[in-house]
Amino acid sequence: MKIALIYGGKSAEHDISILSAFSILQAIYYDYYQVQLIYITQSGDWLKGPLLAEAPAEEHQLHIDKNGQGKKITPCEIKEDGIIVFPVLHGPNGEDGTIQGLFEILEVPYVGAGVLASACGMDKIMAKQVFQQVSIPQLPYVPVTKMSWKLNPEEIYNQCEGSLIYPMFVKPANMGSSVGISKAADRDELIAAIKEAFRFDYRVVVEQGIDAREIEVAVLGNEEIRTTLAGEIVKDVAFYDYESKYIDNQVSLQIPAKVSEDVHKKAREYAEKAYAALDGCGLTRCDFFLTSNGELFLNEVNTMPGFTPYSMYPLLWKQMGLNYGDLLEELIQLAKLRFEEKQNVRVIK
Repeated sequence: MKIALIYGGKSAEHDISILSAFSILQAIYYDYYQVQLIYITQSGDWLKGPLLAEAPAEEHQLHIDKNGQGKKITPCEIKEDGIIVFPVLHGPNGEDGTIQGLFEILEVPYVGAGVLASACGMDKIMAKQVFQQVSIPQLPYVPVTKMSWKLNPEEIYNQCEGSLIYPMFVKPANMGSSVGISKAADRDELIAAIKEAFRFDYRVVVEQGIDAREIEVAVLGNEEIRTTLAGEIVKDVAFYDYESKYIDNQVSLQIPAKVSEDVHKKAREYAEKAYAALDGCGLTRCDFFLTSNGELFLNEVNTMPGFTPYSMYPLLWKQMGLNYGDLLEELIQLAKLRFEEKQNVRVIK
């Protein structure tokens, strides 16, 4: 069987995608699969690389735009009989439902969430509205569009300061890996933070800052949903931004998190509830804030979490007894099962 591993992409998380793809290539079961490399450049070109029967030795082998091994193709050319698509794409044009729509049109099985869950999970404003409907606790927030900000910025600042208190966190609505996120301690910093966030998206979330621990739960499954114990991000910095995560490595992971049994239970319940509300399938990571008095708030969900050696998602499942290779195999089988079930529904209709 052939796996089409799609990685890279046009988003700001391009390099993270390559790291995730390289890690996956080290652990996939080559006794059962060959892996077709499909690289999307930052300019949006699709390149078909070599067909791998073993793990690449070095990460630079995945840069097929630079090593001359890539052949330019159209996205539709990924379709082959018996192929399963594994999109290891983070951020816009990768985990926001757009490429999932392509896979649906091509009628190919693919790993991860479908169009609806990907789109809603990626968009922080839409996700918050969905979670609000199913009564999952969240921090107060103010949604901001670029148009409303241009028309009346003073009204936006007044709205933020009228319903939130400093510090506030400002985030692009559609971005991950802490790209474009800033902390604002006053009006001047809020203005700068909103401008920075608008560099990455035309919709922005201004969220109440809070003194809290950050814990995460991994979710796996289609109709039958499985969750892990929570893991904790232990920071050496006040704000866990992009550089802290991937460049300076100023964080460590505590797995499982040193929290009460009740917190573990509640986090897993909220994670399962959020997953079901989004119509999730395949995988998701749910991120929470935990206050000193035990209050738990859902921060966001990530329908294609990082798969680097330092990533929380595979490490959480490893702690539960599911190693990296077996986790990949489960995701592939879940993709096959969902595809077969959809085909059966179409036949019945």
